[in-house]
Amino acid sequence: MEYHSDRFEDYSLMVFQNEKLIALLPANIKDGVVSSHLGLSYGGLLLKAEAKFKLVAKAFQAILKHLHDQELHVLNVKMLPKIYVSFPSDELDYMSFILKADLYRTDLSVSINLCLKNKFSRDRKAGIKRGKANKLEVKLEDNFEAFWNELLIAKLNKKHGAKPVHSLDEIKLLKERFPEKIKQFNVYQDDKIVAGTTIFETKMVAHSQYIASNKDKNISGALDFLHEHVIAYYQKKSKLYFDFGISNENGGMNINEGLLYWKEGFGARAVMHQFYTFQTKNYNLLNSVFI
Repeated sequence: MEYHSDRFEDYSLMVFQNEKLIALLPANIKDGVVSSHLGLSYGGLLLKAEAKFKLVAKAFQAILKHLHDQELHVLNVKMLPKIYVSFPSDELDYMSFILKADLYRTDLSVSINLCLKNKFSRDRKAGIKRGKANKLEVKLEDNFEAFWNELLIAKLNKKHGAKPVHSLDEIKLLKERFPEKIKQFNVYQDDKIVAGTTIFETKMVAHSQYIASNKDKNISGALDFLHEHVIAYYQKKSKLYFDFGISNENGGMNINEGLLYWKEGFGARAVMHQFYTFQTKNYNLLNSVFI
């Protein structure tokens, strides 16, 4: 996280039992509000696989009590979507009920189960067919410059007046540090880049962090052609899910219908990203859980 540490005031916490580290909460603080780290895609407690519920509850209670003692009254947590969990781990979900946490936001992502035979829609098949007719070529590359400078920055600026979350230098640094976890797929027509996607990998999931194309994507079929290739690539790599990411706007209250329609055309279906607010004063509610 240190590559963008200048954007956040760190407030990460470690929980020890008998001088042994048992839990970690990556977090930052802003205006007196502690959040599971906003510089990360997802939040929550980091635990060992062997951690049982009682230990998890005690660790989270210790965090809430510490924050309360520091007169920090709120902890915001973005929960880990279920497709990213390596083993059953719903402890924090249950504690959100016991602790009377408020669900203040839900984003809707869509993902493909790569273990199933997914049917592409008629529109997506037509796009793939156009891509083949236009003799498009997909390349897996280590070079991010063309995609960033020719497609991604221009697209985000035109559509949203925004910039990529990662600068070109930051994505190159991440690739250098995690060479097997970040991949860049680009589409070329007559040696000119026309589309691309940046993929972040976990053990089980391939997540599409960025997607961009030129203005002729519907005519050339570039994005459909690209994603047929990428989905097949990760099926062969034995990933469990391909995550297209969210299609939300306005803090989760609205969905970009056209974008969602396109993603669902590959067989992707809904996965929730939920955000909870915990009142730290409620830490003692965990005292009465066990009978």
